[in-house]
Amino acid sequence: MRMKGAMDAIGYDGDKLNVVLMQLVKLVRGGELVKMSKRTGKAIQLRDLLEEVPVDSARFLFNTREANTQMDFDLDLAVTQDNQNPVYYVQYAHARICSIFKALAKDGITPRDCSKNELALLTAPEEKELISHLALYTNEIISAAKDYDPTKITRYVTKLATLFHKFYNACRVKGEEESLMQARLALCGCVRSVIKNVLTMFNITCPESM
Repeated sequence: MRMKGAMDAIGYDGDKLNVVLMQLVKLVRGGELVKMSKRTGKAIQLRDLLEEVPVDSARFLFNTREANTQMDFDLDLAVTQDNQNPVYYVQYAHARICSIFKALAKDGITPRDCSKNELALLTAPEEKELISHLALYTNEIISAAKDYDPTKITRYVTKLATLFHKFYNACRVKGEEESLMQARLALCGCVRSVIKNVLTMFNITCPESM
């Protein structure tokens, strides 16, 4: 109430302020509870945590659990640089797409706009899954905003990365007939844009190589 009153006092509508209370976060390493605080008291400050884990991991992992649930923050997972770490997994998908474009650029191949007929060539099951998931993005953003639930977006982008890796392993880009290659490049570009949009939203770096 005090915060709402303060907003009213400076000319803002206090009724627009909604406070989301977070549940307790426990720090875990090797399956055991960790006490990291260098200060007296029971609370551990965020800056203490960031001495142990990358800020990208902290930002992503904290947004993978709903506010009304307790969280065991896995310190081992947060520093892992492999596909077990969800933020690394998503960043790697973005970097992998960038590598596709860079490799083709070395051969003088650049993406171009595709016709509807060319995009209709994307008929492989992995392509259809990816397209269907991309189409959900706008509604996921709206739903997450209405529910004050960023976990919907981290789940969405993690699945997007999974579907892209599946597509990457099943569908070639380089070496295909030109129309199909360009259609697949367009699909890759869409995935890259959405991943970058999500990571930027969470103020997480979006590397082009890893």
